[in-house]
Amino acid sequence: MLSFDLHALDDDDTLQSITDFAATLCQTPIALVSFVEAERQWFPARVGLAARETPRSQSFCAHAMLGRDVMIVPDATADDRFVNNPLVTGEPNIRFYAGAPLVSDDGMQLGALCVIDSKPRAGLTIAQRQGLQVLAANIMLFLTSRRSLRQSDQELDEHEAKFRVLADAMPQMVWSTLPDGYHDYYNARWYEFTGVTPGSTDGEGWNDMFHPDDQERAWSMWRHCLASGDPYEIEYRLRNADGEYRWTLGRALPIRDSNGKIIRWFGTCTDIHDQKMLQVQREVIAQELSHRIKNIFSVISGLVNFSTRHHPEMSLVVNDLRDRILALGRAHDFVRPHSEASKPSEMQNSLSGMLKELLQAFAERIHIEGDDITIDDRSATPLALVFHELATNAAKYGALAVIDGQVQIRCTVDTRFVELEWRETGGPAVTAPPSEGFGSKLIELSAVRQMGARVTREWAPEGLLLTLKVPRASLNRGPVSSPKRAE
Repeated sequence: MLSFDLHALDDDDTLQSITDFAATLCQTPIALVSFVEAERQWFPARVGLAARETPRSQSFCAHAMLGRDVMIVPDATADDRFVNNPLVTGEPNIRFYAGAPLVSDDGMQLGALCVIDSKPRAGLTIAQRQGLQVLAANIMLFLTSRRSLRQSDQELDEHEAKFRVLADAMPQMVWSTLPDGYHDYYNARWYEFTGVTPGSTDGEGWNDMFHPDDQERAWSMWRHCLASGDPYEIEYRLRNADGEYRWTLGRALPIRDSNGKIIRWFGTCTDIHDQKMLQVQREVIAQELSHRIKNIFSVISGLVNFSTRHHPEMSLVVNDLRDRILALGRAHDFVRPHSEASKPSEMQNSLSGMLKELLQAFAERIHIEGDDITIDDRSATPLALVFHELATNAAKYGALAVIDGQVQIRCTVDTRFVELEWRETGGPAVTAPPSEGFGSKLIELSAVRQMGARVTREWAPEGLLLTLKVPRASLNRGPVSSPKRAE
């Protein structure tokens, strides 16, 4: 029994290309080639996972390589073998696992090609299961060819035949090109969807199938990927057999040889038209709801003004209340504009953009610096109340009450928290108030109770310094993005 020189395969381009395709085929965020040793498993090729190895005691692939078929774990938290596994209870929070064993012809169990998701799944489709087996077979074929330095024509023919069977069974349209981008293969689904004659879209004929408004954009993206080797991903409208243009997601990955040279491109086209139309409908509904919410703010503001006419003695209190309502309305319209005309020039999820909109009356005297951060409609309103209250108090008693007064807002971001600093300078000397006023209670209600923030105040002689330390998760319900610098 000859041994495989596995350690020379670390970061191998061929294994990486197969791993990339496995993640695309099975639509999972993580895919690995795992070689299992006595004390550890290590990953010469990986997608979506930074770790290069883990202890064998934590290995799912150590179980998968013992079988002959793909091992499926729909939900690891419901599997007694893995429920207490650190890779399940902690990062990367494995729930779904599917692994095709890597076993040589002479019975040597090497590991597995696996795909992983952090969400439970019922399993793989027949095409995905077959595809994972074919890709695992390709890995073993690659390893065997490296070991023996020979590969029969029959094995190559069988591999190509299996790939064509797999491609024709897939629900997506599958295509392949030569290194220069010349399209020389489409699966049966492409011809079924488009209704064109086999061979008529070889070469550059594929672009004529796109909507005229999308053709130049698709060509430009494709030429860029051919020149750079970057993965190809684009949405365009593709004409079907009935002459209807349907929104389609096109993706492709390059396959490289051992020297890193691209030898072929493999791609898919997925019909996303229905999802696209639902997205448009949701956007229309969201704009209508936003419009109605904005109208509610306007109605409340009108009621407040009407009340002032009958109770002029309450005008100061009512004016403060009206200003707070208007501030909430501006913040809401910033993150959820009710029409294209009301859409702000700044990014709608930008904290610095929202603050500029809210505090535009003091634009030349309030300076926003540091990191920018992503916010959503849930956090915009409490933030608007806090900073409107700070600006109002500064205009009455603090730095904004005098001509030379200035305010600096600085945002600093780490992995868990956002620190927002409000610093007043150049104003009258300030001292801590003898008791907590309405403004302080409003800040407490908005920042602490609604966003889980910590508030600290320093009544320095040169001006108030207030700091909010807010959990990042309280500012944005979506995926956390990297901060940008505020301009």
